[in-house]
Amino acid sequence: MTTWELSLLATPEAVPEVRGLLRHHDYDVRLCVSEMLTNVVDHVGEGTPVTVRVVGPPAGHTRIEVTDPDPRALPLLVRSADATEESGRGLVLLDSLALRWGVEQEARGKTTWCELATSRTRSGPGSGSAAARHA
Repeated sequence: MTTWELSLLATPEAVPEVRGLLRHHDYDVRLCVSEMLTNVVDHVGEGTPVTVRVVGPPAGHTRIEVTDPDPRALPLLVRSADATEESGRGLVLLDSLALRWGVEQEARGKTTWCELATSRTRSGPGSGSAAARHA
């Protein structure tokens, strides 16, 4: 099992930089990291200190974690974004790609995480059942 970890400030410019640093990971990993980091920028605030972790692949799964210092700004899955809205699809995308995802709250912050099947074990996006995806 390998762990990749990076502490940084969540900014719009950091999203493609982190994606580039993860170029040796598959597309779904890079996409989920991008969406989770963008969620921090949009809902906690630009310049928020975060830690991004990619752990895997134990037993055919890769775990992605994004930790930020705000335990109150919880990610919320909303399926109401229409074609003209510029945001509101990140967690829907994450939900469809991840086997499961969730949030771990602590007094000093929270960690939003998801688990993805590795390329060789995935049968397709959203292959986990909806009930099994959320912790």
